[in-house]
Amino acid sequence: MRIALLGYGKMGKAIEEIALQRGHEIVLKVNEENLADFTKDNVSKADVAIEFTNPHSAFDNVKQTLGFGVPVVSGSTGWIERLGEIESFCQQHNGSFLYASNFSVGVNIFFELNKRLASLMAPHTEYEVSMEEIHHTQKKDAPSGTAITLAEHALELLPRKNKWVNDTIPADNELAIISKRIDPAPGTHIVKYTSAIDDIEIIHTAHNRKGFATGAVLAAEFIKDKKGIFSMKEVLGL
Repeated sequence: MRIALLGYGKMGKAIEEIALQRGHEIVLKVNEENLADFTKDNVSKADVAIEFTNPHSAFDNVKQTLGFGVPVVSGSTGWIERLGEIESFCQQHNGSFLYASNFSVGVNIFFELNKRLASLMAPHTEYEVSMEEIHHTQKKDAPSGTAITLAEHALELLPRKNKWVNDTIPADNELAIISKRIDPAPGTHIVKYTSAIDDIEIIHTAHNRKGFATGAVLAAEFIKDKKGIFSMKEVLGL
């Protein structure tokens, strides 16, 4: 499979390493220093583009690549308020698009555990729920996309909560997400239910970027010859 890397920072380089190990070819690498190479002719050489840029350019990068007729796997966070626009554009152009706030196999299993725990805790209103996420200091968005996904999944199942806030002192109807930026942490997410009697916690801790990179390559392999909008649930059969 031929892959175009849109974004060639730490994640892009980790994806390149995994892709080459799995027998794929990198036909284009675009970063801030060679934006002129981001053309239809160059991107169209790829079977799939994998986009890990930043919250400010992700939307335009994904839309332009879909307009070129190339399937896109996107992992940039901090722009999901415009995700619906991209999905509509993808459908209009009969394209292929897969977005994930986190591509790690372990995190996507963690998402399912979080939903199951929230459904079990819904009737037990004596428990207060909160979330904490820890990332390296270079991470631009807070809370993380992964934390937001965890919070939104919980909100769907906990009637006593109707919004999340990035605050340590939430109102009764709010789910608190506490964001910490500590080097060199690649990512820890904690979901905690607290009562006067006991606490229940589930924790996911990433040790490096390989899990995220592997998941992104698996996603690219999955959508290569497909049309439509997908998620890691389909990739992993969850």
